Amino acid sequence: MANSTIFMLILLAVGIFAKNQSLLIAVIFLLVVKWGGLGDKILPFAQQKGIQIGVTIITIAVLVPIVTGEIGFKDLQEALKSSYAWIALASGIFVAVIAANGIELLQNDPHITVALVFGTILAVAVFNGVAVGPLIGAGIAYMAMRAAELLSSIGG
Repeated sequence: MANSTIFMLILLAVGIFAKNQSLLIAVIFLLVVKWGGLGDKILPFAQQKGIQIGVTIITIAVLVPIVTGEIGFKDLQEALKSSYAWIALASGIFVAVIAANGIELLQNDPHITVALVFGTILAVAVFNGVAVGPLIGAGIAYMAMRAAELLSSIGG
């Protein structure tokens, strides 16, 4: 049995133990694709376009209340009267900018990607996190690395 299959079966066990539906679905889907002989066609596409597709699906989910009429301009106007709404607005902008830098890091630095993906798996499986971690985590890592570079250049 290949190491990748053993690793995926361990992740499946972790998903079952942690009762994490997202991890279970992802692992089962990938194992079925691999064992079904479709890996050569589907896996490169999923690796190349998966983050973009995932972000699109999340964006669709976030926009549903607008299209259903649950949220409208009146709600936006009311929300902007709240200091917490302004904090949320700034946070949304900040996270989106961070994530954009994270995409670059994930594409250009494979060993960082491994650590981020493993951290995300742990967070999803053990801490009931959500698997947006690699993108945002990469953005935070990018910022931290740039800060470390800046501090080391200042320090000599």
